[in-house]
Amino acid sequence: MYRYFFMFFLLIALPAAGQDTLIYHAIRTDSEGHILPWYDDDPGTSYDHVIQLVWSFWDTMRVDMNGLPYYMNHQVWRPDFNDPRGLGGDQLQMALSSWRLLYAYSGNERVKENMRFLADYYLTHSLSAPDAEWPNLPYPYNTLVYSGYYDGDMVLGEGYLQPDKAGSFGRELVQLFKMMSAERYPHATEKRYLDAAVDIANTLAAKVQTGNADASPLPFKVNATTGEIGKLKSNTGDRSDAGLSNYTTNWSGTLELWLDLIELGTGDTTAYRHAFDTVLAWMKEYPMQNNKWGPFFEDIPGWSDTQINALTWARFIMNHPEYFPEWEADVRRIIDWVYSMLGNEEWADYGVTVVNEQTVYQTPGNSHTARQAADELLLAALTGDLSRKEHAIRQLNWATYMVDTDGKNRYPRDENWLTDGYGDYVRHYLRAMAAAPELAPNEEHLLFSTSVVQHVEYPGQINKFLTPTVRGVDPEDVAVTYRTFDPEGREIVRLPNRPSAVLLEGQPIAEREGAGSSGWFWTPLERGGYLTVTRQNGRRVTVLN
Repeated sequence: MYRYFFMFFLLIALPAAGQDTLIYHAIRTDSEGHILPWYDDDPGTSYDHVIQLVWSFWDTMRVDMNGLPYYMNHQVWRPDFNDPRGLGGDQLQMALSSWRLLYAYSGNERVKENMRFLADYYLTHSLSAPDAEWPNLPYPYNTLVYSGYYDGDMVLGEGYLQPDKAGSFGRELVQLFKMMSAERYPHATEKRYLDAAVDIANTLAAKVQTGNADASPLPFKVNATTGEIGKLKSNTGDRSDAGLSNYTTNWSGTLELWLDLIELGTGDTTAYRHAFDTVLAWMKEYPMQNNKWGPFFEDIPGWSDTQINALTWARFIMNHPEYFPEWEADVRRIIDWVYSMLGNEEWADYGVTVVNEQTVYQTPGNSHTARQAADELLLAALTGDLSRKEHAIRQLNWATYMVDTDGKNRYPRDENWLTDGYGDYVRHYLRAMAAAPELAPNEEHLLFSTSVVQHVEYPGQINKFLTPTVRGVDPEDVAVTYRTFDPEGREIVRLPNRPSAVLLEGQPIAEREGAGSSGWFWTPLERGGYLTVTRQNGRRVTVLN
């Protein structure tokens, strides 16, 4: 039933580390014996290739028996029959997170439409009742697989939900609202995303407690109707790890939700600020001191410390250093804890330490190793310490081997998870490129924005629709054009050639000598380079060849 159900079979069926093959591909190495991506020596070419394969597999996945795409009903892909288990607890939140970045990177409108579909369907088929003890929160699991409705938890059953996953979904709804606002649809209903996010934020803020060493400010699993905290089931059978599901540290999505709504001035911002301060204080007092990161995955019945909780929090720290006076030391402690508890040396001969998923399930993960790499690269970019940068790139190289030529993506010791292999995979490569633009292919790609990107067009897409009319500019001269939600912000754009000009709302902005001031700055690389645009009082940018 659980994540480790098929582990024994796969250990027999798959090649062991140290052999020449890793899952689907022969291992390729450089002159020093360090692992290279399977597709091409160039990391950017390879990373782009696996990202596009994974998206295509998701986008063309078969329709299930109830008329929904397979990924709306099941958490594991099977080519010949349908997996009997329902949705992964964070499957759709993760997809929304990755697809938002992928849209900016690719300009693929099908990515945006998939986001709309995921959010619309989940909102209309998952929420707890408005008069429930925990109202207006999404249930993570379809206890009747083909029902088309999500109504409970995989382990605890009907009526139980996971507040941390609700917070993450709420945060993605705010981002989707920003993305879809002022879109091309004449009767757009994007405000429903913001309203639903406010409902989620209100419930979570109202339920926040102070917390202690054994209970987080919000529980891991709770019955939405009665308010009863779910009970852990033993991992081992001896009941030593059984107890209440009242602890997890996966609160960065919830904190981001409250911050987003505070910035927008929407909802009960006073309650959000109080809840934010309470949860932040608890994170600082307990998990940041004792590394008790706790459970995340819906299918593990008992206690486990997870890499995803630890490193998601490390990224939150790096994104919000204003709350952490010793942020660099804080992040390094978390990263070091992951290596000490979950580092996997099976591929050390290829120059790479990969990362196991969690303490109760010590198996190397595709998304987990890619996450480790992306966060190491962000830390390197922020601090200038490049001592572990090459190793992080080898971690990304290793994780490419999990993707087959048709886009299916699996653990090396486990199955094709539609969480880890898709939503919680693509985003780490895109985040890695944002932190280290030389890892992006030498093409036009919007790698990073401090704002939500609403619309983007690249060569071959220009003039498809909504391209800004810029007087005197030939569309053939446009390298990329994009629009953001916020009128101020900063973007990083990978380009094969130095631009001739950058326009903001159709008017040229100045080239600067550094990336910190308003205007644009060009950083050359061995091939091509990247553009840093710092905007003030404008949302629409056009980059000219």
